Amino acid sequence: MELRIQSINFEASEQLTAFIEKRVSKLEKFNDNIIDGEVIMKVIKPETSKNKEASLKVHLKNGEAFATKVANTFEEALDLCSEAIEKQIIKTKEKIAK
Repeated sequence: MELRIQSINFEASEQLTAFIEKRVSKLEKFNDNIIDGEVIMKVIKPETSKNKEASLKVHLKNGEAFATKVANTFEEALDLCSEAIEKQIIKTKEKIAK
C-alpha cells in the first residue's frame, strides 16, 4: 500500500512517520483491497490541550474510508482515526458480502 504523509506547519519526526506507517499498515489485515492511504496532520491554534488533529483517508477498491480526530498527541489522534477506519472497512466488507 502506498502511503502519503503530510504535516502542516511542522516537520514530522522519523519516529512519528514510522509509527504512522506501522499503524496504517495494520489496516491491511481487515481488507486486502486497500489501494493507498493519506495522512494529514496539523496543530490547531491556539496552543491548548487537544490541539493535534490527524486525518486519515484510505482508498479501497470499492470506495474510500475517512476519519478526522483531535487529541493531545498525533499518535493518539492517529490511533482513534485508524479505529474508525477499521469499523468503516468492516462495514463496507459486510455490505459487499450480502
